[in-house]
Amino acid sequence: MPTSILGQVDDLLGPAAACAAAGVTLQCPSCGSSHIAQVLGDNGGVSFVCTACGHSWS
Repeated sequence: MPTSILGQVDDLLGPAAACAAAGVTLQCPSCGSSHIAQVLGDNGGVSFVCTACGHSWS
């Protein structure tokens, strides 16, 4: 268990944090925007939502 809230945040960010650390930008497959939010899916999986056009994917 992490000793601080920062450790918990890193655990939640998962793939998006790894991409950001590697200098990779997620892009919407529909419109190409890099304005992407990471959200938890219904079954605990991770999904992404484009805040520019509303497209979602996992």
